[in-house]
Formats: sequence, C-alpha cells, structure tokens
Amino acid sequence: MREDFLHFLWRWRRFDARDLYCTDGQVLEILHPGEPNPHAGPDFFNARIRLNETLWAGNVEIHLNASDWLAHRHDEDPAYDNVVLHVVLDEDRRLCRRSGEPLPCLVLRPRIPPQLLDKYLRLEHERAWIPCEKTYGLVPEIVRHNWLDRLLVERLEQKTEAVRQAVEASGQHWEEAFYRLLARNFGLKINTEPFEALARSLPLRVLARHKDQLFQLEALLFGQAGLLEGGFADEYPQALAKEYRFLQQKYALVPLEGSQWKFFRLRPSGFPTLRLAQLAALIHRSSQLFSVLLASWNTAETEALFQVETSAYWQTHFRFDKSTDKRTKPLGREFVHLLLINTVAPVLFHYGNAKGQPDLQDRALRLLEELPPESNTIVDNWSALGQRAAHAAQSQALLQLKMHYCDARRCLECAIGNAILR
Repeated sequence: MREDFLHFLWRWRRFDARDLYCTDGQVLEILHPGEPNPHAGPDFFNARIRLNETLWAGNVEIHLNASDWLAHRHDEDPAYDNVVLHVVLDEDRRLCRRSGEPLPCLVLRPRIPPQLLDKYLRLEHERAWIPCEKTYGLVPEIVRHNWLDRLLVERLEQKTEAVRQAVEASGQHWEEAFYRLLARNFGLKINTEPFEALARSLPLRVLARHKDQLFQLEALLFGQAGLLEGGFADEYPQALAKEYRFLQQKYALVPLEGSQWKFFRLRPSGFPTLRLAQLAALIHRSSQLFSVLLASWNTAETEALFQVETSAYWQTHFRFDKSTDKRTKPLGREFVHLLLINTVAPVLFHYGNAKGQPDLQDRALRLLEELPPESNTIVDNWSALGQRAAHAAQSQALLQLKMHYCDARRCLECAIGNAILR
C-alpha cells in the first residue's frame, strides 16, 4: 500500500467514520478534512476537527506508520507545529509535538472497507497496459467524457508552460518564440534538439531580411545546421555553401555540428534535410507567420498556411548529392496536423490567456476538435479498449491520460480510477 491511498481515504472520507477516537482516547469529529497541499509541508492545510469538546483548526499529516514522522524529521521542523491530527495506517509509536504535547493520532487500518481495499490493491498490482484495463469499460461514459475534457485542458496548460518559457527567452517577442517552437516540432522526437538549437542560433530577424530569396533562406538554414561542410558533387549545394560563407561573415554566425542530425531509421520524407527545406519554404511564404495565424478565420485557412512546396532541387532529392526517381511531396497533411496540434494550438491557447482574449483559447480548442485524431500506438491501444478518439482533442486527452496518469499509476487522482473505487 502506498501513502497516496491514505490521502485518498482521508480527502474523500472513504473510511468508516462512525464513533471516531484517537489512540489516546479522545473523541474525534471531522468537520473538514482540509485542502491538499501539493508543496512541501503538511499534507492537508486548514482542516477543522473537534477533539472531545474542543474545536481545532490546523493541518493534517498522513503516514503509513507513525514512526515516519521521526524518519522524515518532522519533529525538528517548525512547519509541522500546527499539525492538529496525525493520520496513519498503523501507530507503531506514540509521538509528541516539538513542544512536548502528545500528538493526536487516528489509525485507519481497521476502518478501511475491505471491498475498497481489494479494488485498490488490484489496481496497484495490475500489470496490464493500463491498471484498469479489465474494468475501464464499466465506467459510465459520462464520467470518461468529462474527464477527457478536463485532461485536454490540462495537457494544453502543460504545453503552454513551454510556450511561456519560449516567449520569456525571446524577450517577449511572440514571432520569435513561435518560430523556435515551430522549428522544434519540425524535428518531431528524433531531431527535436538540433532543430531547437538551430532556431536559437539563427534568429528569425536574420531570416526575415532574406524572406524573399528562398535560395538565401536555404543557405542560412543548411549552413547554420552544419550540413554544408565538405565537398559536394551537385552544383546546388556547392552554391549554397558559397552563399552561406558570405552570410556567415555578414552576421557573425557560428554553425552547429552537422553530426548531431539523425537520419537513421527515418523514412526519407522525414529526413532533416528535407524538413529544413520545407521550413525554408514556410518562412519564404511569411516571416510573420504567427501574425498571419492570428488573422486566419478557420481551421481550413490555418491548415492552408502550411501547404508549401520546396525549391526545385528538393523535389527530386532527400539528401545532398542523392537524387530520387520519386518526386518528393510538400509538407504532408498528417505532418501539418501534428504542427497544428503541437505548436499552433498551444501558442494560441497561451496567447489568449496572456492577452486576456478567451476567444483565442476557444479557437485553440476548436482547432483540435476539427482536426482528425493522431495515429500512434497509444491512440490505437485505446481504440482496442473501445475508447476511440473522434478528433485530435480526444487523442490529446488520451495521450495525457496514458502518459501522466496510467503510466505513473495515479489512479487515485484519476476520475476513472475514482469511479472504479466507488
């Protein structure tokens, strides 16, 4: 048993609360369990209890064993002087406050409903894909639907923290922050870090000066990425390298190490060389892409902003000096959807919050509801359990549920877990 189960029991009063007594014989009445404390200090703040005829207001600390109070050195910490009740599974030791007064203690073990404990232990020890795999389908659909709605907002709030950091790092320059976040997501999981490092080392203001010349944009991006080093057989990369050397001196640029870019196990359509060419084409269309996005009216118009074609060379190449018989495609629709989900929606959501424009937050949510669900292993596994995602908003919520609750075994903090434990 974990301590969080005792937190769950105490917070929701899911134990037998009839005829309560502390271990010192005092009659206990719980008027309010207090508010959970997610930070350092006692587990619950501002609880209200009655001991015999005396009303107490203060904090509650919870442990599996009473001796954990000493093991965690609470007896030396003044932050615990206002604890009015110690709630434990077992009292293996009588304790006192720092003042020497006895610390009232409530033992929960004999008060836990056996059926509830059995359900909890089954969730705790289940080693299926998700702990509640066998009982998930028994949870009422309204409970699951409402919880997924909440998880979508939670996921957006988590993603907007990265947006907030990007805006702060760029000196409150929203276009620069959007460019950095967009570049990062061009790398997906494999080349995320190199793309982000590239965007940080090559400011948008530099690219904006050359936005009308796709050739120069490619020279800057490929050169700064460290991918124009060495000799080339084709004239095009030779010309790019020459142009980059000129621009490098002009802007005092220090290129990245080209060795950090990963090609292994990637499909050619996902090679970082082709992605860089696509990013250049996108900036060529507009170096003020975030402003254009703010002005777009609907999802179709937003999606159309990313429908760009690369320069002629990259329509027949995936890498330098290696031509292909297959014509390369522009930014694929599925990839564009990932950019909208992982970049556009979180930035719109955070911008709406920062600027006091809730309509933009609603637009971010609507964008996700109008995009198809993502296609990945997690979403597919949910579908196999009967939880099919109708759109990207639901697939994002399901990703949040699996990665931040199921995998972390946070069943007691999950509305679905709570429903199973009823």
